[in-house]
Amino acid sequence: MSQASGESRDLVGLIESRLDQRRFREHHWSGTFWEYLDLCSANPSIVRNAYQRLYDAVMAHGYERYKLFKRECVRYHFFSDPFDQGADAIFGLDFTLMQLVDFLRSAAEGYGTDKRILLLHGPVGSSKSTIARLLKKGVEHYSATPEGALYSFSWVLDDRCEVSAMDGDPRQAARTHEFPSPMHEEPLLLVPRAARESLVAELNAHWSPEHHHGKLRVQGEPDPFSRKIYDDLMRFYDGDWKKAMEHVRVRRIVLSEKDRVGIGTFQPKDEKNQDSTELTGDINYRKIAIYGSDSDPRAFNFDGELNIANRGICEFIEVLKLDVAFLYDLLGASQEHSIKPKKFAQTTIDEVILGHTNEPEYKRLQNNEMMEAFRDRTIKIDVPYNIRLDDEIKIYQKDFGTERIRNIHIAPHTLEVAAMWAVLTRLQEPKKSGLTLMQKMKLYNGKSIPGYTEESVKELKEEAPREGMDGISPRYIQDKISNTLVSRQAIEEQSINPFMVLNALEDGLSHHSLITDEETRKGYREMLSVVKDEYEDIIKAEVQRAISADEEAIKRLCANYIENVRAYTQKEKVVNRYTGKNEEPDERLMRSIEEKIDIPDSRKDDFRQEIMNYIGALALDGKKFEYNTNARLYKALELKLFEDSRDTIKLKNLVSSVVDDETQQKIDIVKQRLIRQFGYNDVSATDVLNYVASIFARGDTKGE
Repeated sequence: MSQASGESRDLVGLIESRLDQRRFREHHWSGTFWEYLDLCSANPSIVRNAYQRLYDAVMAHGYERYKLFKRECVRYHFFSDPFDQGADAIFGLDFTLMQLVDFLRSAAEGYGTDKRILLLHGPVGSSKSTIARLLKKGVEHYSATPEGALYSFSWVLDDRCEVSAMDGDPRQAARTHEFPSPMHEEPLLLVPRAARESLVAELNAHWSPEHHHGKLRVQGEPDPFSRKIYDDLMRFYDGDWKKAMEHVRVRRIVLSEKDRVGIGTFQPKDEKNQDSTELTGDINYRKIAIYGSDSDPRAFNFDGELNIANRGICEFIEVLKLDVAFLYDLLGASQEHSIKPKKFAQTTIDEVILGHTNEPEYKRLQNNEMMEAFRDRTIKIDVPYNIRLDDEIKIYQKDFGTERIRNIHIAPHTLEVAAMWAVLTRLQEPKKSGLTLMQKMKLYNGKSIPGYTEESVKELKEEAPREGMDGISPRYIQDKISNTLVSRQAIEEQSINPFMVLNALEDGLSHHSLITDEETRKGYREMLSVVKDEYEDIIKAEVQRAISADEEAIKRLCANYIENVRAYTQKEKVVNRYTGKNEEPDERLMRSIEEKIDIPDSRKDDFRQEIMNYIGALALDGKKFEYNTNARLYKALELKLFEDSRDTIKLKNLVSSVVDDETQQKIDIVKQRLIRQFGYNDVSATDVLNYVASIFARGDTKGE
């Protein structure tokens, strides 16, 4: 027993070591209204509105600038999900996210976009919900930091939530129970309008926001509940505002979706069951018996999604599927920043209203003349699929990387070929003759292709403005990779390869629910063939590099080539190291290397002189020429060595006959290089070598 109790004490200690009591006290601070005014004076930023706070939450995580398609880009680290170790990280949508942040900044400045509904629009699986989830998660996290602190208040009254005289002192109202503001309102709303403007002006005079030029604004009136209590207290104290404020207990709040504090989410339901009270609250019939009227705000639950999202953000999932009555509620909520609870006057709200929808629903909205007012109050931001390969790969690495998938080996390029096909389906055929879809994808991914500059890549992008709004969703790719991972073959071999995934992708096309015409399905299958060809080129290059990876052999070949080039350019002879005789430079050797990088015979003299000039320039800088210093020459040396080694290893014998011990030993060395340099395991390295050998056996290699 003593040992068990000791272990439990250790566990308790472990738990306590992870808790921060000081932080808990900070999050649950409470004080008088006068103490809150002192806080405002010392730190005016606590009075920011919802848009200002959300914008600052994004900017608090920093950003970096870079150029893409000759355009200035900004990558905001907020959207890498620093809150959950990247679980909801967004990849490759920097242009979209820049528009989103620009919208938030404009709203924070008070330029009018704070009176609009932000609508994320795009195809299924394009990260609309993820962006919304990140915004909610981010502002929740920010509100828990000292920089993002915000406050609300409670009324301190008697146990019936009434203003009644205190026992023994009829001039003082009882203060025994706290009743929180149901909409988490800003305490400065309790300052009378006549004085509020001057107070806010004083705070603005001492406030210099770091990320924007907006001003603090405290607009509107308290909610009906707080307004009634305020009026009752003012009557009780005969208009003495300071006395009434003694019943106010200011408290810090931390926004929380789970606790329904400042973050709301609304999802459409069956039309017959939809009720606008879900947005604006409903009567509490149990309390009518206490307060005697259904129009008494104390008998009303201000717990609709728009109520509880006050001071933060309210997300509307598939907003355009909402009943028309709901959309009317959103019109006032966005434009006038007010809502109309049943039986009460317009009630002020301060929140970011965010919706998302797919393309068919948005087209229906455009065709509905009755919804002009809603369209006019909406700012649409397109959220497309990725069209950059590297960014698409990151999506699948997050779900199927080595950190998550440990029991099954995913062969190199498996995720890459799936991402490659996904991106190809989203691109539009290039209008430039001679440019293939695969080449266009490579250009978008930052690869250089002769004849294409950054300017021409920018033109390619501009001539296809809808790229990324159609094509295969990442969800389809994720589903098929998941299916492959649990297939019988994968479990037996403890490994999956690109062909297994490509086959799964192709098999799924026949019953893909979002592909409605056979022509599209046929086009996607053709793209799979293009991806298979590209994959063959990739693994052939890897095997070539693995075979020619003998560093000493490349050094010797390079030294031999440079010696012959020096003699050729200086019109000298080369000493044969075996016979000791002077001989002419080895033209056959030099041309066998130069031809590997397409140096024509007419340009060989220029190329050789360039190499010697390059070596001379390095020597002047005190640097030494190495075999891998010049990228073009290094590539030529690799290809030459591969050609020579391939004949020695007899790779074709892998698929044609029994391999002798000497060849097997050389193949094992190549296999180890594939494992060490490219991430294969023994099974996948053997498979790749066999497959490349079968290609050579067919005589399919380039140049043959």
